[in-house]
Amino acid sequence: MKSFEELARLRDQLQADAKALAEQRERERLEKARRDREAAVFRTAMADAVPIPGSGRAETPREPTPPLPRQRELDEKLALAQTMSDDIDIERLLDVDDALSYRREGVGPDVTARLRRGQWTVQGQIDLHGLRVEEARDALAAFLAEAIKRHRRCLRVIHGKGLGSVAREPVLKGKVLRWLVQRDEVLAFCQARPNDGGAGALLVLLRGN
Repeated sequence: MKSFEELARLRDQLQADAKALAEQRERERLEKARRDREAAVFRTAMADAVPIPGSGRAETPREPTPPLPRQRELDEKLALAQTMSDDIDIERLLDVDDALSYRREGVGPDVTARLRRGQWTVQGQIDLHGLRVEEARDALAAFLAEAIKRHRRCLRVIHGKGLGSVAREPVLKGKVLRWLVQRDEVLAFCQARPNDGGAGALLVLLRGN
């Protein structure tokens, strides 16, 4: 009795498989017939089409625009800002005169003299006045990085006179002085002439490339 039941189940399974295979083949036949009809319609529609005559010009493929290294630039600016400390003692590095100045070791005094006389053309400026200390540090770092990339030599950095601060003291000015003397690309700087900002600004000379 058991063998008859097993044979009946086997028969039913074979019949089900045969039916599924037949349905699959019918679907494939219908799909092929549909594609053939679409192809026939397309060929009929394009029967009168003629090729467009060539222009006779050589088609030069455009070279893809290289991606901008945004992340690398951000990393460089961050590294630049992080090397600018507030704690460095710069009193011995500054020439305290009527036009506060600094020159890197090995740079002659004539450089700062020419700088304060305005013999270099100012090629860019940044106004840090009103910024918080961290904002000013980041902004100055980005400004220097951009100036170096564009091969600019003489810059004006406006730090303000501190008249709007709580103690009415030029806090940002002292920070800027410390930040600048730590940058290898800064050769010299001096207080700007009255018509260039006076005590509220510096003229900065960068190393040439």
